[in-house]
Amino acid sequence: MVRCTFCGEHLEKGTGKMYVKKDGKIFYFCSMKCEKNTLKLNRKPRETRWTRAYALEKKPKTEEK
Repeated sequence: MVRCTFCGEHLEKGTGKMYVKKDGKIFYFCSMKCEKNTLKLNRKPRETRWTRAYALEKKPKTEEK
């Protein structure tokens, strides 16, 4: 199963959009919202609150004793 390049959501087979840049990089998008944030607005997923990357980075670290 493929994940959205921006938000990290799983894409069902037959849904979403695949975008290939001239340099050969492949991006998968679940929605136009993710596509615009990546390509047009040049936002980073780690700095966008509703993405999986943001949640993983900001997750509180638990201390082991």
